[in-house]
Amino acid sequence: MLREAHSRGKGERGKGRHEPPPSSAESLVFDPLSPAFIADPYPFYRRLREVAPVFKTAQGFWLLSRYDDVAFSLRDRRFGKDFAGNMTRRYGKDRMSEPVIANLAHTMLVLDPPDHTRLRSLVTKAFTARRVADMRPRIRKLVDEQLDRVIDKGSMDVIRDLAHRLPVIVICDMLGIPEDHRAGFLVGSNVSGRILDPAPMSREELDRANQMTAVGNAYFDQLCELRRREPQDDLTTELVRAEEAGDRLTTEELRSNIGLLFGAGHETTTNLVGNGLLALQRSPEQWQRLKDDPSLIPNAIDELLRFDSSVQMTGRVTNTEVEVGGVVLPPGKSVIMLLGAANRDPAHYADPDTLDVGRQNVRPMSFGGGIHHCLGAQLARLEAELVFTALVERLPNLELPEKDTPDWRGTFTLRGLHKLPAVWH
Repeated sequence: MLREAHSRGKGERGKGRHEPPPSSAESLVFDPLSPAFIADPYPFYRRLREVAPVFKTAQGFWLLSRYDDVAFSLRDRRFGKDFAGNMTRRYGKDRMSEPVIANLAHTMLVLDPPDHTRLRSLVTKAFTARRVADMRPRIRKLVDEQLDRVIDKGSMDVIRDLAHRLPVIVICDMLGIPEDHRAGFLVGSNVSGRILDPAPMSREELDRANQMTAVGNAYFDQLCELRRREPQDDLTTELVRAEEAGDRLTTEELRSNIGLLFGAGHETTTNLVGNGLLALQRSPEQWQRLKDDPSLIPNAIDELLRFDSSVQMTGRVTNTEVEVGGVVLPPGKSVIMLLGAANRDPAHYADPDTLDVGRQNVRPMSFGGGIHHCLGAQLARLEAELVFTALVERLPNLELPEKDTPDWRGTFTLRGLHKLPAVWH
């Protein structure tokens, strides 16, 4: 996670604001897939903020760890996506045709305007505040149905039985995925997230991701054909109509962005519920506060997002020379905004490593910012709010036997748990 390179010399001193802090940063080694980092990245983030808040890694990209620097870079148009350039630097030109990379290249997640603007405009209306608010009764009913399936057993895997199932059903509803098509999606995660990590995937990981991409593309092509024949009041039908118009969406963009919406539409909520419940159980006085006063839950969701974000980073590329935190970054440099580090910046949050469900003025960076701010942020908050409301009402004695030894997934960008066993009396 954080290793001290004692054998290194101090090297050449910095020459002003164009250089990062010299000797203090030389001992930092960014290793985001190490078991220690996966288990707890926050000590590394703290060290970064203290000694090198704008830090150039050995791999050649830059890390931003302070709240103000991350917020600035997410909004400033001098930072773009440049997906092709970024992937080429990470994997080499010969890997750009890998199916998982080629598929991601068509999504709004990695595109700059005008393509990003065009694609995002096609789906924005499905995530308006009013439409999301109208989903509240349906989502609460779904939460209760998931708990009804397990409540008499006295135990469940929170990830498998609740945190995963709920948002998958919700996004299936929104996309118009028929109920008899959903079984495969409900049994486990369909998103690896490794393609989003700054550390390149191995050949074996690429092969697995390519296979998942092929299976997903085949299904979403099938779904689009179904909605061409049988249009419904759903998001897939709307996107199919845009594709048929011919000037708003290509076939590749249609397939890729439906897949993106499906993955993003459940993965972050799954991790928010899992990470959040683990954090609450590790701070039992905070869990008790929610049981005593459930009106705190909406505010608590933002605090849980801040405390252990389900999305730890987002990436940009400098379009031109730009100064951040007193360091001038040249054009064409990959920059990683550490959302999880920004969320624990003591310059913005007093006692940031302490969970406080009553904390005021919490504005977590967990959903990104600027033009790429997460479309589903309000939906994720609503789903989490209704899950935790149901848990404190129906399972107030819930406990996590493995809270001290959680089983984290081996990814950095998307932070979440493989499983989270729970029991109750």
